[in-house]
Amino acid sequence: MGWDAKDIALLTRLWSAGQSAAQIARRLGCSRNAVCGMLTRQGLKRGHKPPTARPKIRPPPKLRPTSSAACVRPVAKKVSRNTAERRQPKEFSKQQLYAMLAEAVRNTG
Repeated sequence: MGWDAKDIALLTRLWSAGQSAAQIARRLGCSRNAVCGMLTRQGLKRGHKPPTARPKIRPPPKLRPTSSAACVRPVAKKVSRNTAERRQPKEFSKQQLYAMLAEAVRNTG
């Protein structure tokens, strides 16, 4: 569509009157996108509406200290035991292992 001064004046008048781009397009006999493009080129904008919802802005959560050095109270040190003091696992024979397996199978039935 070719835009002449008369069409642009009508577009400006209808837009300032509050009509939508689709209504103006029907009146001028062109597409809505053509009207939106000309509005952009003319620099015409609608006034921004204030937001209807009032979002509640929460403060960010307080972060806890990540390292033990940042703690207020001292942390007791862990003391490892000697490897000789640890209990060794009990050794089972093959026959004992098969007997335990058979008993487990009977109990699951």
